[in-house]
Amino acid sequence: MTDTGISSNYPDSSQSQRKEIYTYKAPWPIFSLSWSRRHDPTSQFRLAIGSYLEQYSNVVSIIKKNPTSDSNEALYQAAEFDHPYPCTKIMWSPETRQGSRDLLATTGDYLRIWNINDDGSGRGMLNVKREALLNNNKSSEYCAPLTSFDWNETDPSMIGTSSIDTTCTIWDVNTQQARTQLIAHDREVFDLAFARGKDVFASVGADGSVRMFDLRSLVNSTIIYESPELEPLLRLEWNKQVSFVMKRRKTFFCRIDLAIFLLLI
Repeated sequence: MTDTGISSNYPDSSQSQRKEIYTYKAPWPIFSLSWSRRHDPTSQFRLAIGSYLEQYSNVVSIIKKNPTSDSNEALYQAAEFDHPYPCTKIMWSPETRQGSRDLLATTGDYLRIWNINDDGSGRGMLNVKREALLNNNKSSEYCAPLTSFDWNETDPSMIGTSSIDTTCTIWDVNTQQARTQLIAHDREVFDLAFARGKDVFASVGADGSVRMFDLRSLVNSTIIYESPELEPLLRLEWNKQVSFVMKRRKTFFCRIDLAIFLLLI
């Protein structure tokens, strides 16, 4: 963990050098983590971590930095809550506007949304309340595990999940309903990521392909990459620092700028 304190190169500077490396040791193996994006002082240097325990009962902890301490004990557990199975992914909401809800999402057997609030004690501790449990399979008590998800930065009401049942689902956080669900791959889908904007996303899976979708027209998808010998692809990430969408003759084209990770077996 890095504290972006500013220190001077001059020995007579009145500014003191700040500690930049902090360590927190969890009591269990860490399987997933996510940094908070909120800018208010009480939410800076805050991350959520999920356990990896080979049992049904797992946990998620929220770790914060004590702003008044630079000691080895500066990081502390501000909250902990139970979670069924290890989280395949954790993400804080990209919504950072003043007054917006402080939300955290996790995937495992289902997509869960959690609401985070200060407990009012003045000791920097947090209360966690489950806001929603989202499941699009209403006809069965069984569910296909979710492998990953992504939270749309342009439209924070939108979350996309990927599943081992070959589908991707786009959820509306506000209505807690699925906007659309589609068969995305021939085999398990391992990851999904939104591009810059709110319409385009890509996915990777066990069939070794990267497929791109446009929510404005889901009739067709585009296979933009296939791995050699169709090895499974585990993760992908968009480069969102560039503007990549252009329009020509009423057809949308995308500049592909993705990082893709192979699943080595």
